[in-house]
Amino acid sequence: MTIGADITAADIAKAFIASIEARASFAEPYPHHLIEQSMPAQVVHDLAHLPLAAPDLHGVSGKRELHNDSRSYFDDEGQQRFAVVKTVAETFQSIEVVTAISKAFDAPIDDTFLRLEYAQDVDGFWLEPHTDLGVKKFTCLLYLSEGHEDLGTDIYRSPGEHAARSPFLPGGAMIFVPSDRTWHGFERRPIKGVRKSLILNYVTHDWRAREQLSFPQQPVRVA
Repeated sequence: MTIGADITAADIAKAFIASIEARASFAEPYPHHLIEQSMPAQVVHDLAHLPLAAPDLHGVSGKRELHNDSRSYFDDEGQQRFAVVKTVAETFQSIEVVTAISKAFDAPIDDTFLRLEYAQDVDGFWLEPHTDLGVKKFTCLLYLSEGHEDLGTDIYRSPGEHAARSPFLPGGAMIFVPSDRTWHGFERRPIKGVRKSLILNYVTHDWRAREQLSFPQQPVRVA
């Protein structure tokens, strides 16, 4: 699969940086941000149509790690298979994008590693509230599929108190720097088709599953 119109990593970087500069920021229930048009529309389309099979939940959900054997990443294999995967990985590895993220969100991502998970959620999927606190130093939940406007990320004040829900728009995203307050998840509700998103994290050297990383030998750097 190739990216249409000769779109380069520099083109994607320009779009992403512009989107975070135009972000909508919210202080409650914890600092988080919403962006739109984070990547060129052709890139979002190509990512949403990667020929990868959605996992079978086998009636079990609540945590993504329950299905580790069927999760997909923008790892070395994925980058070799799909040009769009390689270009997107190179974008978020670039010093320009890493620096922009660090400055915009005061994110402590210098000397961390890029992890991009390609999430495909089907009916029956749900996620219990969790914070991402620990080895994840930045989280961007970037939405890809169409027709899923009501399937955004659920935001909580505490594990038992729902506060808001982000809009699920192709190319849109919810962003936060993990803390002990960043409770988020996905309330179980009907999913028609496959809810597709890209989970962008920068993780510390303590991340054990090195095979999930886009460039496991190359930490990112802030200028």
